[in-house]
Amino acid sequence: MIMSDAVPRFGSVVLDCPDPLSLSEFYARLLGWPSDPEPDPANGWASLADPAGGVMLEFQRVEDYKPPTWPAPDVPQMSHLDLRVEDLEVSHARALEIGATHLDDGGTFRVYADPAGHPFCLCAC
Repeated sequence: MIMSDAVPRFGSVVLDCPDPLSLSEFYARLLGWPSDPEPDPANGWASLADPAGGVMLEFQRVEDYKPPTWPAPDVPQMSHLDLRVEDLEVSHARALEIGATHLDDGGTFRVYADPAGHPFCLCAC
């Protein structure tokens, strides 16, 4: 039996980017979450908390950041977010309106890039 204080809890997903505050605002709007209540004055880090609880989404500034070039393998993606939606068409229009770039269709999901170039999917699966 593993002691409960020895088991880590999943706290957050962190995305590298050139502008943490700007990218956090994009995701706050996309997900309908509140903005970072205490943004880093130096813009080196930003955090978003899911108002329903669970994993946080955080952003760290990386100098000379290079966005993924998905689907080309020149700068491969290391991970991507799958975001569940009820209505793919409505969610698609909203994502584009707030700054996402549509990359590909996959039937019950669509692939986008956020303003820093990270791929993410809207999934009506």
